[in-house]
Amino acid sequence: MSEPWSSLPAPLAEDLASSWESVFPEGFPDWLEATEGMSEEVVAGAIARSLFLRQTLERHPEQVRVFLQPRPLGEPTTPEYLAHRWQEYLARVNDEASLHSALRQFRREAQFRIIWRDLMRWADLDETIAATSAFADTCIQGALDWLYEDACKQSGTPWGTDPATGQEAPQKMVVLGMGKLGGRELNVSSDIDLIFAFPGNGETQGGPRSLDNQTFFIRLGQRLIQALDQITADGFVFRVDMRLRPYGQSGALALSFAALEAYYQDQGRDWERYAMVKARVVAGDQSAGRVLMTSLRPFVYRKYIDFSAFESLRSMKAMISREVRRKGLENNIKLGSGGIREIEFVVQAFQLIRGGRDRELQQRELLAILQELEALELLPPQVVKELREAYVFLRNLEHALQGMEDKQTQLLPADDLSQARIALIMGHDDWRSCETALDEHRQRVATHFANIIATDDDDQSGAGALEEGWHELWLAEIDEAASAQWLADHGYEDAPATCQALKDLRENRTVQTMQTQGRTRLNQFMPVLLEALTQVDNPSETLFRVLQLVDAILRRTAYMVLLLENPGARTQLVKLCSESPWIARQLAETPLLLDELLNAESLYHPPAKEELQDDLRQQMLRIPFEDLEEQMESLRHFKKAHILRLAASELKGTLPLMKVSDYLTWLAEVVLDHVVDVAFSNLVSRHGYPKRADGSAYETDFAIIGYGKLGGIEMGYTSDLDLVFVHNADPELSTDGEKAIDNAVFYTRLGQRIVHILNTQTPAGLLYEVDMRLRPSGNSGLLVSTLQAFEKYQRNDAWTWEHQALARARGVAGCQETLAGFEAIRHEILCQPRDRDKLRAEVVDMRERMRASLGTPDHRQQEVFHIKHDTGGIVDIEFMVQYLMLAYSSEHPELTQWSDNIRQMEELGRVGVMPVEDTEKLRDVFIALRSTIHRRALQNLNSQVEAAAFPEEREYIRAMWQRIMIN
Repeated sequence: MSEPWSSLPAPLAEDLASSWESVFPEGFPDWLEATEGMSEEVVAGAIARSLFLRQTLERHPEQVRVFLQPRPLGEPTTPEYLAHRWQEYLARVNDEASLHSALRQFRREAQFRIIWRDLMRWADLDETIAATSAFADTCIQGALDWLYEDACKQSGTPWGTDPATGQEAPQKMVVLGMGKLGGRELNVSSDIDLIFAFPGNGETQGGPRSLDNQTFFIRLGQRLIQALDQITADGFVFRVDMRLRPYGQSGALALSFAALEAYYQDQGRDWERYAMVKARVVAGDQSAGRVLMTSLRPFVYRKYIDFSAFESLRSMKAMISREVRRKGLENNIKLGSGGIREIEFVVQAFQLIRGGRDRELQQRELLAILQELEALELLPPQVVKELREAYVFLRNLEHALQGMEDKQTQLLPADDLSQARIALIMGHDDWRSCETALDEHRQRVATHFANIIATDDDDQSGAGALEEGWHELWLAEIDEAASAQWLADHGYEDAPATCQALKDLRENRTVQTMQTQGRTRLNQFMPVLLEALTQVDNPSETLFRVLQLVDAILRRTAYMVLLLENPGARTQLVKLCSESPWIARQLAETPLLLDELLNAESLYHPPAKEELQDDLRQQMLRIPFEDLEEQMESLRHFKKAHILRLAASELKGTLPLMKVSDYLTWLAEVVLDHVVDVAFSNLVSRHGYPKRADGSAYETDFAIIGYGKLGGIEMGYTSDLDLVFVHNADPELSTDGEKAIDNAVFYTRLGQRIVHILNTQTPAGLLYEVDMRLRPSGNSGLLVSTLQAFEKYQRNDAWTWEHQALARARGVAGCQETLAGFEAIRHEILCQPRDRDKLRAEVVDMRERMRASLGTPDHRQQEVFHIKHDTGGIVDIEFMVQYLMLAYSSEHPELTQWSDNIRQMEELGRVGVMPVEDTEKLRDVFIALRSTIHRRALQNLNSQVEAAAFPEEREYIRAMWQRIMIN
C-alpha cells in the first residue's frame, strides 16, 4: 500500500515523510478518518501545503476533533455558522481573562477551517475573504458586547443625544473597519484597521461615579484592543492598528461623531479619502453608525468629477515605490510593480473621481466595482477581464503565502520547499510555471496602471539625443589625450583629473565583477551623467562628488535607471552636488534620497509642520509599532529626505535662516512625537498602561523637554538633541498588564527605549545624537524624573548654569498635561528674584571656562576665529541674553514666554531692559553669524573662519559684553 504522501511533489513528500509521525505519533486517528472527506491522502495534501495546519493538528488535536464534529470541512464557512460557534465559546466566558481565552480558541478553529478550505481549493476567493471578514466582525462585536456590559457595571451607562432621533438615550460605541476589513476582503492572516466613534458628548449614569462619554469610550476601546491584540498563552486574535483615526497615534482613541465630521471637513487629506472609501461599520451601534457614514459621505465622494484624485494617487504610488526600492520589495506581490495595490489604485481612482456622480461606484468590494466600471464604459471589457483575473490570482497567491504559516506576508519565498508548497496550492506543476503565470499577470496590471494612473513623462529616457563622443569617452574607445581634449572642450575645468577618475571607476573591482544587466545600465548611465555635468560651472569637481554616489549604487543599479529615465532628477542631482559637497555625501550615504529629486516643486518647497506630521503619519502607517527595526529605518529615511529638501531650498535662496532653523526644529519635534508613541506602544504591549491615582490609565503622562538648539528653535543640519525626560505619574503605582511593573520602572524603560531608537547606529545611520547631561544631577541622575522631583531639584540644587539652560528649554513632545506642568515650573524658576551682581559674576565665570575649553587657543587667534566659541562670537550673545532673562524675569514675567534668543532679545527691548536699537542690532549680528555657520555646513566646513572675519560684528559684541556683563 502506498504512503498517503506518495502523489505529492518530491520535496513535499520527503518533508512529510519525516514529519508525519510527529503529527500522528499513534497513527492516523480514527476520529479523523471517520470525518467526512478526511482521508489520509487528503490530510497529507493539506498539511503538506501548510505548516500552520500541521502544527494545529499536532498541538491541539482534541480541539480539532471537537470542532469538526458539528460541521465537516467540506461544508462552506458561512457568517451564520461563525456566529453560532461564537455563542458556544461565549457560554464559557465569566471574566475578562476567559473572554481573551475564548476569542483566541475561536480564532484557532476559524483559521484552521478557513485556511484548510482555501489552500485545498475547496473554497473560492469569494468564500475565503467573506469568511475571514465575517470572523473578524464576529470577534469584534462579541468582545465589544461583553466589554461594554462590563464597563457599564463599573462606570455606569453613557448617555447623550441619539443622532437618529435627537432624544436623550444610552450610547454605544461605533467601530469602523477600514481597508480590506471594511471592504469584506480580509486576508487569512491580516491585521485590522479600526476607528472608534461614539454619538456625542454626555456622561455616564447609574455608576458609582460619572465619567464623561469620551473617557468611557476611550477606556472601552483600550480594553477591546487588548482583547483582540494582546498576545497570551493562547496567542492573539488580530493585530489591531488604530493609526487611521484622526491625528493618528497622537489623536484621541475615540471621537464623537461631530469631532470626526469636523476633522474630515477641515483637515482630511486625500489619502484619508482613499482610506475612507472602504470604511464600514463592523461592530457596535449599526443605526448610529449609518448616521455617521452618511455625514462622512461628502468628504469621500465629491459632487463634481474630481480629477485631482489622479495626482494624489500618483503621489501615494510614488511613496510606495520608494519603499519598494528601499526595502528591495520587488518580490512583494502587494506593493511591487503590477501588484495588488496597483489594481486597488486603478479601481479607487475611478471611485474618487466619479463616485459622487455615479452612485454605483459607492461600493466597497473591488470585484463588484470592476464590474460597474465595465457597465459604465469607464474601462474596456478586456481591461476589466485582465484586472479581475490578475486580482483573483494575486489574492489567491497572497492567501497561499500567508496560509503556509498563518503569517502576514506578501513576499514570494526564496527556499525550494516553500516554492513547492506555493506551486501545489496554486495548481501548478512546479515553481517555474507558477512564477511565469505570476509575471504575466503582473505585467498586464503594470501596463494598465501606467495607462490609467502614471504620468506622461514616466517613460522618458535620457539617452536619446546624446552625442556619440560621450559613449566613446566612457568606454575608453578614444585615447587619453583625445578624452582630455573632449572634456576640456565641453567645459570640464580639470580634464586630466577627470579622465583619471573615470579610469579608476572603470577599473573598480565592483565594476569588473558586475553582472551583464548591471554593466549595461552603468554603460548607459555614465555618458548621460557626463553630458549632464556640463550644465554646471564646476563639472570636474561635481563629478568627483557624484562618483561617491555612483560607487554606492553599483550593486543597486535600479537607481541608475531612475536617473536615466528622469531627466529632471538628473538635472537636480548635478545642480545640488555642484553647490554642496555635503548634499553629495548625503546622497551617497542614502541613495534612496534620489527619489526626492523626482519632484522639483516639493524639493524646493519644504512643508509646514502640520504637513510634516501628516507626511510622517502616512509613511509610517504600513509599519507595525512592534517592528522596531523597520520603524527606526523609516524614521531615518524620513528625516534625511526632509533635510535634503531643506538644504536644497536654502541653497536656492527660498528659505531664510530663521525658516531653516524653524523647519529643522519642527522636523525634530515631529520625529520625537512619533518615537514617544512607538516606544510607549511597545512597552504597553508587554506591561499594560501606567495607572493613575484615580484608577484611570491610557495616557502617557510622559513628556520630552528640549534644551539648547532644540529648545531655542535654532537647530542646524548636524545638531544633536539636548533632552530631559519627565513624567507626571505616581511612581508608587504599577501598570495594569499581565506582566505589571512599577510606574517608575515603566518610565525609565520608556526613556531608555526612546534613546535607543534615536541614537542607535543602523544601516541608515543615526536618527539623532542624544545628550541627556542636562537632566537633574547630570549623568549621575535618574534618566526620567517626576515633575515633582524636577521642580525640587531646580529650586534647591540646580547651579546657575542650569537655570541659564532652562531659559532655552521648552516642551517638545509627549503628554500635553505634563508639558503644561513643566512650563509652569520653568516660569516659576525663571521668575525667582536674584542678586544681579552675584548672578553676573557666576555667568561671566562660566563663560570664561567655556572659552578656555572650547575656544581657539591663544597662539592661533591670529589665524582663525571660531564663530561660536571665541570672544565676540555667538555664545557671548547667548550668555548676555540668559543673564538678562534670569536677572529681570522677576520684574517682567512675560520674558519667560519665549525660549529662543531672537524673541527673547525682542522682548527684552519691548519691556525696556535693553534699548530697542541694541536688541535690533544684536539680533542682526546674531543672525549673520548663524547664517555663516549654516552655509559652511553645506560645504562640509566647520565653524572656524579666518581671523579677520566679522570685525565690526565682533567689536559690537565685545562692547555689549563690556557694558552688560562687566560694567
